[in-house]
Amino acid sequence: MNRDHATQPACPGHVAIIMDGNGRWATRRGQCRTVGHAEGAKAATRAYRAARSLGVRQLTLYGFSTANFKRPAEEVNVIMHLVAQYAHDQREDFITRGIRFDIVGDREQLPKATRDSLEATIAATADQEGMVLSLALAYGGRLDLLSAVRTLVHDVQSGLLSEEALDEGQLRKRMWTQRLPDVDLLVRTGGEQRLSDFLLVENAYSELFFDDVMWPDFDHSALERAIAWFSCRQRRFGDITAVEQAA
Repeated sequence: MNRDHATQPACPGHVAIIMDGNGRWATRRGQCRTVGHAEGAKAATRAYRAARSLGVRQLTLYGFSTANFKRPAEEVNVIMHLVAQYAHDQREDFITRGIRFDIVGDREQLPKATRDSLEATIAATADQEGMVLSLALAYGGRLDLLSAVRTLVHDVQSGLLSEEALDEGQLRKRMWTQRLPDVDLLVRTGGEQRLSDFLLVENAYSELFFDDVMWPDFDHSALERAIAWFSCRQRRFGDITAVEQAA
């Protein structure tokens, strides 16, 4: 991305979404939280299809954080089963729509059945070039940084990398998110306004859009609304606008 001058973009290249509100959506309807997660999976399908049709090149969905493992085991097990089933069920649709599927996070923390299903879909869609859909699972931004730093220290101590060569690029090459570009637009549903340890490095200059809609109700129009808001933003990346330069 050319960041030499402040720009006013029409469409974000990389959209990241914190899919919040599944549990609250369900409890407000007198249903168990797991029903909300099942409905949230349907919303994820609507989201990637909408993103594809609107011209987004990269969509990253926050599916499950490392902190989420603190939740009741029954809820965690249901979510892991839903994720495995989702990767399997959407595989052909990904291929039909030209979507390459990927995951970011600590794969070793995932149950084997979930990991196997995800990796099968990753392999099956590896040649797709229309859009990249990444699902953040067993992911935490701070843990990602810590893991990358540990690898850097090991590489320096073992002589694989000199101290002089240490820079941001070397750090990011060792992160779980190494294949992700910087985020242009971050969307969080559910009415909360925080990052929740999501893509802390990649969101350094993203535009932050907070929506009151609960994730199970997210649809094409909700994404369009966020992108319309984004298109009106003046992105500076630390620079100043032409108007400000002339003042």
